[in-house]
Amino acid sequence: MALEADTSEAAADPASEPDDDVETSADIRHTNRGLYTLARFTMSPLARLLFRPRVIGRHNVPKRGPVIIASNHLSFIDSVAIPMVSPRRVRFLAKSSYFDGTGARGGFQRLFFSSVGAIPVVRGAGSAAQAALDQSRRIIESGEAFALYPEGTRSLDGRLYKGRTGAAWLALTTGAPVVPVGLKRTNDFLPVGAKIPRNVRITIEFGKPLDLRHLGSADSGKARRQATDEIMSAIQSLSGQELAGSYNEAPPSGTVERVRRLIPHERR
Repeated sequence: MALEADTSEAAADPASEPDDDVETSADIRHTNRGLYTLARFTMSPLARLLFRPRVIGRHNVPKRGPVIIASNHLSFIDSVAIPMVSPRRVRFLAKSSYFDGTGARGGFQRLFFSSVGAIPVVRGAGSAAQAALDQSRRIIESGEAFALYPEGTRSLDGRLYKGRTGAAWLALTTGAPVVPVGLKRTNDFLPVGAKIPRNVRITIEFGKPLDLRHLGSADSGKARRQATDEIMSAIQSLSGQELAGSYNEAPPSGTVERVRRLIPHERR
């Protein structure tokens, strides 16, 4: 699911303007609110029965106003667990393919992702990544709670990987506080590749909001890196994970990619 931060991969360009085919702030505020409320009413009891979540620190999520929820990422169900236990509606980006299916399965998938607060986005690098970052900014500036995973994708070995700077750029650009989240044992509840959940109790802990504005402008690479490291430090203190000390990315696909990774650059 694309809280796996397409936003983290984008180039930080605060001057970008909304495209005509992207939702406006008003659209973002009202999209599927009734469906989300219904899903919370019907799905939350079921989710709590299945996850048996131990939820800590819900009071740390501001009841209103823009906020960024930044979490570690261990399992597919993270993107269900966070919206179901959050004290307010949470929006996040999900792959557009989740909304494009046909038939009964496609319809159910579209209904499910819409009901848990997902907004479709085309994944990719370059302009697609920038569009995702800009769309995330507009969601936050509309006064919503927006969630993402600074690591960029799921950790397959349970360690916490270095954060990419997309979340920091969003925080420094919008001025929104960041609520760190530590998830525990969601990877044991539904391991990668598993289709049937295990009888494991998960923990979801919301930390105290971080105000990162004192670190400087979003235009500063140093400020983005410092803000990212502060976010990841807070997540690690909640999750208790071992630090990997590297970025979570697939092995290089060829010589060009191997060379590119040897050149110092900011992993956004």
